[in-house]
Amino acid sequence: MSVVVGFALALGALVPGPEMVIAKPVKPGIAVLPDLPEVEVAQFEPGGSNVVPPVMPPAADVKSLAGMAAATGTYTCTGFGTVDDKTTVALLKADKFAWGPYPAYKVGNGRGNINWRLNPYKNRSWYMWFHSLRWLGQGIVAAGKGDTTAMARVVAISKDWVADNPYSWKADAGANESTMHRTNVLICLRQAIMAGLGVTTLPAAYKWIDVALVNHARFLTANWSGAWNHGTDESIALFGVGCTLNRNDYKATAQNRLAAGITTAIDSQGSSNEQSTAYAQFNYYLWGRAVTALKACGADPGTTITARRKLMAGWLALATNSLGKLHQLGDSEVVATGADPGTPLAYAGSLGREGTPPGRRIGAFRAGYVFGRTGWGETRPFTQESTYSIRYGPARAMHGHGDHTAITYTSHGRDILIDGGHSGYQRDVWRAWVVSPFAASAMTTPSAADTRPVTKLTRSVINPTSEFYEFADVPGAGISRHRGVLVLKNPDLIVALDWASSTKAQQFQTLWHLPSDQKATVYSRTTAIAMKPGDATRTIVVQVPYRQPLPRGAILVKQGQTKPIQGWHYPNIFTRKSAPTLMFARAGTRASILSVIAPVRATGSVQYKGRWSGTTYVVDLVVGGVKASFGVTPAGSLYRVR
Repeated sequence: MSVVVGFALALGALVPGPEMVIAKPVKPGIAVLPDLPEVEVAQFEPGGSNVVPPVMPPAADVKSLAGMAAATGTYTCTGFGTVDDKTTVALLKADKFAWGPYPAYKVGNGRGNINWRLNPYKNRSWYMWFHSLRWLGQGIVAAGKGDTTAMARVVAISKDWVADNPYSWKADAGANESTMHRTNVLICLRQAIMAGLGVTTLPAAYKWIDVALVNHARFLTANWSGAWNHGTDESIALFGVGCTLNRNDYKATAQNRLAAGITTAIDSQGSSNEQSTAYAQFNYYLWGRAVTALKACGADPGTTITARRKLMAGWLALATNSLGKLHQLGDSEVVATGADPGTPLAYAGSLGREGTPPGRRIGAFRAGYVFGRTGWGETRPFTQESTYSIRYGPARAMHGHGDHTAITYTSHGRDILIDGGHSGYQRDVWRAWVVSPFAASAMTTPSAADTRPVTKLTRSVINPTSEFYEFADVPGAGISRHRGVLVLKNPDLIVALDWASSTKAQQFQTLWHLPSDQKATVYSRTTAIAMKPGDATRTIVVQVPYRQPLPRGAILVKQGQTKPIQGWHYPNIFTRKSAPTLMFARAGTRASILSVIAPVRATGSVQYKGRWSGTTYVVDLVVGGVKASFGVTPAGSLYRVR
C-alpha cells in the first residue's frame, strides 16, 4: 500500500503541496565487495596452456581443517570488476551488453535468450567478459533490492547460459577462461534472489543455480591454473561454492591450492612471478581477498599469505614512481598505486600525504627488478624526486615483455623514459611489438631472433649520490650484450654504457623511448632534445663518443612508424599514441654506445667533455649549471668522480 503525502516545505513552514507517491521502502540488497585493481583484458591464448605449476614448497599453515564440518560462515559477493559499469539495467532489459570502448550490442532476442557465440568486435576480452556474466552486475544488485523485473532478466540470461553451455565447456576458450568469474556471479545471483524475495532458503524454482554451481566447482576442481592470479581466483571461487553449498570437499581443495600457490605466486622477497607491475598489484589485493574469504567462512588462512603480502607491499612501494604510478612494466597499463592503509603503500600511493616513508629507497630483486629513487620527498616534493626501474632476471614468461636491461625513469615531475606499454592480447602486429625488445629502452639487435634471455645482474655499487648496476646476457645467437647503468643525484641523470659483440656483422640499436607528449629533435650526432611545448622541463640526451667514432645517422628519431613498427606508446589497451623514440645506431661485429639522459629546466643545457685519466675515460658534465663527472673503467664499470 502506497502512502500519499500532501505537504511541501516552503518559507520555513509546512504548507500543502503537490501530491507525491512514496513507494515501499527499498530492500537493503546484498553486500558486494569493492572492485579489485584487476587488469580488464582476457589473458587466454587459444590452444595454449594457462597452467603455472607451483615450484616452491607449499605454505604449511594454510590448513585444511579436520573439523571443518563445524566451520560455518558467509561468502560475500565478490562483485563484478568494472565489467558491469556500462551495462545499465535498462540495457539488460533490452539484452544489450556494453564494455570498454565498444558500443552496446544487442546479444539476445529481448527476452533473455542470448546468442553466446557472438563476438561482434572480434575481441577476445569482449568475448570472455560476455561469458563471465559479470555484465549482469547492475541487474543483480537491483534484483537484490527487490526489482523483480531486473531479477527476471538476470535470471533468464544466466539460466540461458547454463542451458546453452552444458558441462563441460572446456572447448570454448572464452567460456573456459571466465569460469571463475561466472562462478562468483552465480553466487551473487543466488544471494540477490533470496534478498530480493525476502527469503532465507533458495526457492525450488531456482535450484538450477545450485546445480550450475556444482558443475562450476567440478570444472574448477578438474582445471586448476596453478600459482598465479588465475589459480588464486579459481581457488577463491571454489571456496565460495563450498561455503555457499556447505561442501567441505570444495573448501578443502581450495585451501590446499591456496597453500600450494602462495609461495610461488609471491616469492620470499615480495615479487610476483607474473613479470608485470600491474598484475603484481592485482595479486596483492587478490591474496588479501583470499584471506578475507577464508576467515569469513570459518577457515584458517594461516600467516604465510599475510607475511608474503607484507613483503609485496614493500615491493610495490618501491615500484611506485614519483608520479604515484607503478613503473609500466610487462602487461601493465599506466595504473596508480593503491594507498593501502597501514602499509608502505599508504605513503607511496598518496604521494607522501599519508603514512610514513618506507625504510629504503632502493631494491634489487632476484625476480628481475631494480627499483630506485632519489628519495621519498623528505627534502623536496615527492613528485620532484627521480625514480627508475631496470629489468633483468629470468627469461620472459607469463605477463613479461622482452625488456631485459631496459630503463624507465621519472624526474622533474614527469616521465622521462617510458616503456611501450600494453596493447592487450589480440594476436596482431601491435601485440608482437609491445612484448618485443623494440618497445623497451634497451640495446637491440634487430637482425637476430629474440632468445628470451636470462639476464644477470653482475655488479652493483650503492652510494649516497649515485648507484651503479651492470647486466649481461645473450639476447641472440652469437651475441654478447652488457649494460652498465649509473644513476646520479644532484644533478639527477642516468648514464648507460651499452657494449656488445657478435659473431656476425649486424646492427646494434640502443633505443630510448620518450613520452608521447614530447617532441624530439636531433641537433647533432651527439645530441637530441625532447620537450613538450610550453613545459617547464626538457630532456637532453647525449651520445658521448667512446671507443668508436659516431657514424652518420648515429641518432635517429623514430615516431609513429608502422613498417617496422616503432615510436608508439600504449598507456592502456584501448589507446595507442605516437611517441618519439631515439635510436643510437651502430653496425659491425662490435658496438659501444655511451648515453647520458639528463632532464633539465626548459632553458637548461648540458655540456660535456671527455678525457682520459690513465686507462679510465672521464666525462665532465655541466647539467643545468651543476657540475658532475663520471668515469668508465676498462672493464666497463661506471662510477661518480664528483
